[in-house]
Amino acid sequence: MPNITVKNIPDDLYEELKRCAKINRRSINQEIIMCIESNVQHRVESPAQVLEKARKLREKTASSPISEVEFNRIKEAKRL
Repeated sequence: MPNITVKNIPDDLYEELKRCAKINRRSINQEIIMCIESNVQHRVESPAQVLEKARKLREKTASSPISEVEFNRIKEAKRL
């Protein structure tokens, strides 16, 4: 397996990695691998996939319509 050396990690970032590793019961190396995997392997959805999800969500919420006035009232109340 290849190795990577990361230099000049800011102290606060290193401390946060240590904290996360401890919480997750992993070594710092394992925590770094998890961080890399979650960012590098993140799959970007195609526009068609996003539209399909939006259509399904619209179907689920069709029975509970909300007016623009109500939407803005809720938004202004910072509940969204």
